[in-house]
Amino acid sequence: WVTKQNNRRVELGKKVTLLRGISIIIGTIIGAGIFISPKGILKHTGSVGMSLIVWIACGVLSLFGALSYAELGTCIKKSGGHYTYIMEAFGPQMAFIRLWADLIAIRPAATAVISLAFGQYILEPLFMPCDIPPMAVKLATAIGITSVMYLNSMSVTWTARIQIFLTFSKLLAIAIIIVPGLYQLFKGETRNFDNAFELTNVKLSGMPLAFYSGMYAYAGWFYLNFVTEEVDNPERTVPLAISISMLVVTSCYVLTNVAYYTVMTAEELLASDAVAVTFAEKMMGNFSIAVPVFVALSCYGSMNGGLFAYSRMFYVASREGHLPEVLSMIHVRRHTPLTAVFILYPMTILQLFVGDIYSLLNFMSFLRWLFIGVVVLGLIYLRYTKPDLPRPFKVPLFIPVVFCLTCFFMVFLSLYSDPVNTGIGFAIALTGIPAYYIFIYYNHRPKWIQRVLDSSAHMKLEQTD
Repeated sequence: WVTKQNNRRVELGKKVTLLRGISIIIGTIIGAGIFISPKGILKHTGSVGMSLIVWIACGVLSLFGALSYAELGTCIKKSGGHYTYIMEAFGPQMAFIRLWADLIAIRPAATAVISLAFGQYILEPLFMPCDIPPMAVKLATAIGITSVMYLNSMSVTWTARIQIFLTFSKLLAIAIIIVPGLYQLFKGETRNFDNAFELTNVKLSGMPLAFYSGMYAYAGWFYLNFVTEEVDNPERTVPLAISISMLVVTSCYVLTNVAYYTVMTAEELLASDAVAVTFAEKMMGNFSIAVPVFVALSCYGSMNGGLFAYSRMFYVASREGHLPEVLSMIHVRRHTPLTAVFILYPMTILQLFVGDIYSLLNFMSFLRWLFIGVVVLGLIYLRYTKPDLPRPFKVPLFIPVVFCLTCFFMVFLSLYSDPVNTGIGFAIALTGIPAYYIFIYYNHRPKWIQRVLDSSAHMKLEQTD
């Protein structure tokens, strides 16, 4: 349900244009990873040439997934992303399990991790060359999380404008790396590419882990599908925004790695804790102090775009009856899903100060690919069960098939390489089954929980007014 004022429905407006859609996708995909740790792929492939091939291949595979989601986004014009598509294809129980895993663990942990990177890098210029006190990082992180949530609760328009600014900031940061690197390359600095495909160093056993790292670096292409109802002309905007974004991100990632290898040897890159900072120190001297600031802005963009998207999933889940009704309330004047924005705040702050976030992310990384695989499997399933469903944008069948097999291969890889953490993550997700029957199916939702959630949400709305 939505609030009403003067008998007029208060709804989320269609304020996501093509440029804003592109900024949501690019701004959320490009976080801290490309600036800090491209060495994971190099370590697992064993050669410069093979690492570049993996970066390109992961970009193409991610494009396959993104195009599959573009088809889903144009034929199922509801916000909510993974949750909505699983609901349409496989029913409410499977959708609730996905929602449950997101709510209690995946999203708070993922938000806390990218926010910690923000806190670390925003303080680095102030403390160089000393170490930053851990509590200072956590306090800066908490301020960052709070500001992102406040921004998202105040205005969709300003959230989108700031996202565009942050996206251009991170593209500028990448350009600062790519342009000098390519300049050196065109001057003839190619010695680090000699024997780039030396097969004696290539590790076939490490290739699956290299692909796993690469696919993780590209993750985020699905975020526009979480806000489909707010996209202006989704039949055109969703496929176009996804295609342009993936082309830009893949080009940036590959060219950034080429720039790194032009200036650094493979050994130097593997020894570096923050590749972009090492690159900047070699190329720019004192200007390298600006790099941590750009990395912090990049992380802030990922925080902002992720929260904007995921709050819509909780809003839609509430509308479907899977979360308390108050989460589907929209602020009368600001037209933002205020309570859906703030639902993650307590859990995120709690995990930030008391939880072992990185181990929790290990539990959950395979669940992300399992459910994305299930969503794309749902696309193939809907092709046969609902052949008459209008599909303004339709991809060839081999695209979702290849991507679906890739997802399930990565799930199998997780089970093989880390069975304990994967098993714990799977067990956490399975707690969604009893939760579904207790709170949803039998409709025995504890009234005291409902009253507390409703009253706290009403208080927040009154305070914001």
